[in-house]
Amino acid sequence: MKLEILHTLNAERAARRAVVVITDVESGAQRLVRADAIAADPLHDTLEKRLRMGKSGMEDTAQGRVFLTVHVPSPRLVITGAVHISQALAPIAQMLGYDVTIVDPRTAFASPERFPDVRVIAEWPDVALPPLNVDRYTAFVACTHDPKIDDPALLHALARDCFYIGALGSRKTHGKRNERLKAAGVSDTDFARIHAPIGLDIGAISPAEIAVSIMGEIVQSLRQKPSRAAKAEAA
Repeated sequence: MKLEILHTLNAERAARRAVVVITDVESGAQRLVRADAIAADPLHDTLEKRLRMGKSGMEDTAQGRVFLTVHVPSPRLVITGAVHISQALAPIAQMLGYDVTIVDPRTAFASPERFPDVRVIAEWPDVALPPLNVDRYTAFVACTHDPKIDDPALLHALARDCFYIGALGSRKTHGKRNERLKAAGVSDTDFARIHAPIGLDIGAISPAEIAVSIMGEIVQSLRQKPSRAAKAEAA
């Protein structure tokens, strides 16, 4: 690998940005494609597919047979609310390779005893979230039902382009949330990015079932290509 490519690769990985190294199998020639350049690349469909999969591999393309070395940041899950659903959601996410952080200023809930082996920050979102460097490879879930905690956290997540943002609450609760966030300057397009009611519609009832539905929706958002209908709705 050329030194220039190696330096760029290391810089992109350090910044938690996805990158793909394309190697021509026949000639051995290599080039690097950053995430922000994929849409304009001749192999954009193939590159996007590989990024969603998060896996390297061989591909036959119009430019010949190539090996794609995919470097994707490990996914993270940030949860506001050290509640029962979070107790079920955190270990499921960890089993799927997510780095999990729980934020809740209520020390009676945010304790290591209730969340063993999980990073718990007993601070308000405005203090806890900025140092976490929430980014494009972060899923964000708001679980407290308390606007004083969830609203500023959702504003932070929307500003950081998280690949998934979800919030607990009924449609009525979400309607009131809409009013509050719009008053805070959130556009209709940004508000539409919040998944609520949260989780896949599997008829979940218990905290564990709800956690499964949430994690399923998170994985779906990470791995599946957005449908044309979804893109049109988002626009």
